[in-house]
Amino acid sequence: MKRQFELILLSFLVVVPRMALSQNEEAFYRIGGTVKNAKNKKSIEYVQVAAVGTNVATIANADGEFVLKINKDLPVTEIELSCIGYYNARYDITQATPPDRVFYLSPHPIELKEIEVLSWKNPADLIEAAIDQIEHNYSPAPQLLKAFYRETIQKGKKYINISEAVMDIYKSSYLRNAAGDRVQVLKGRKLLSPRQKDTLAVKLLGGPNMAVFMDVVKNPEVLLDKECLPFYAYQLKDAVSIDDRLQYAVQFKPQGITSQPLYSGIFYIDQETLSFTRIEFNMEMRDKAKVTDLILKNKPRGLRFTPDNIAYIVSYKQQEGKTHLNYIRNEIQFKCDWKKRLFSTRYTVTSEMVVTGREQENVSGIAGKNAFSTRKSLGDEVMLYYDADFWGAYNIIEPTESLESAIGKLYSAQEKTSNK
Repeated sequence: MKRQFELILLSFLVVVPRMALSQNEEAFYRIGGTVKNAKNKKSIEYVQVAAVGTNVATIANADGEFVLKINKDLPVTEIELSCIGYYNARYDITQATPPDRVFYLSPHPIELKEIEVLSWKNPADLIEAAIDQIEHNYSPAPQLLKAFYRETIQKGKKYINISEAVMDIYKSSYLRNAAGDRVQVLKGRKLLSPRQKDTLAVKLLGGPNMAVFMDVVKNPEVLLDKECLPFYAYQLKDAVSIDDRLQYAVQFKPQGITSQPLYSGIFYIDQETLSFTRIEFNMEMRDKAKVTDLILKNKPRGLRFTPDNIAYIVSYKQQEGKTHLNYIRNEIQFKCDWKKRLFSTRYTVTSEMVVTGREQENVSGIAGKNAFSTRKSLGDEVMLYYDADFWGAYNIIEPTESLESAIGKLYSAQEKTSNK
């Protein structure tokens, strides 16, 4: 049981090997714009965007904005947009596309047939059946994933730290455990507040290695260990559509008391293949002392740390007959205050990882000397640097409007500090 709960948060402390890769920006072109609801014209967050017929992909930000960079040598004529609760949509990109183009998705209303509910009278049986299908639904061969990772720290509503990286993720067969899976950073940068009082003086678990440990399907110890299923109560909810495929939605909540915090959330399971498509869950906050013991690794003497919320999203995407890891998001909200002080300060640490490419031919592992360890953080190792063209041909998650503003402010503050 203890290993189950430790695995879920193993990564904010990581070693980042530096390895710069040169990329010819003239070899690719950009397709971008904003994704909106076709009915109410509101922006849609976290929409998956893929170049049809390739493994090239990205994800829209919280404002619905995206930029997809495509190699000119790839025979791509369409992009496909998909999001939970909407019909997929394909758009032709053979003509010139303005950077402010609006792409629309139509809501997908679901009419749940009675037979679909009655076929699984006990939702726990559905979870077990989906676990049994993992070896058939996910890749039996090793893969090398290209991914973009971003980690931000907010003090109240103000951003004080932004770290970003492009990385390789080696994943062994889903028939094996994740012991040999590793992450290696290829390129990274950071921006941080130069003000001493903005320094976050705590070390938390999490970070880029969540691409390995938060792959819940590959690591059943987190939520899908059959021995742990009795610790949860399950309820079948209304079906939803993801990638134009009907999904069972199974809500789970803790039942009983354990020595470690449990989780509550929703499993989305493909009705045809029984593959886990998306998992949204929060850590139980009933005993905050237990939560603190799990996530807090270091803090100054006299500083009081109080966790408020820990939330995760892990999503997968079906392609070429298999289901693949696609996106992970982790948000930790907590308060810090010094003894004898009246007010506490609220912090939010947000991590996002999106898979932007995948190789399956002649894949080799990542050497241990180049992989992350648990000794340092991403911000400790990547360079303090800002340039609008820093990422070149790499696909990334576009900054939101608020994050774009924060980047400008942090960069400006650093410039002023360095010029003094």
